[in-house]
Amino acid sequence: MTASPLLTGLAALAVINLAAWTAFWWDKRAAVRGDRRVPERTLLLLALVGGSPGAVLAQQTLRHKTRKEPFRTLLFAIILAQVFAVPLTLGWLAGWLG
Repeated sequence: MTASPLLTGLAALAVINLAAWTAFWWDKRAAVRGDRRVPERTLLLLALVGGSPGAVLAQQTLRHKTRKEPFRTLLFAIILAQVFAVPLTLGWLAGWLG
């Protein structure tokens, strides 16, 4: 029995969001301890590939990178792009758009 594409996609989103949240947690922990940090590029990449809800949740619950610029602005830009891109892509795939 194979999983439906919808379930596979939702599972992938859950994994990437868990990975984003975990990366933020790891970076916060490293910052407190003075250890090697997770590069901001990695945190933003995780958000870009679908982990933006996990990134924002971690940012708020862990109080991590909430004031850091330009990180904050870049994360917002990623989320804004996704807000427009996801519905357009789904509409295109469903045949609602050209």
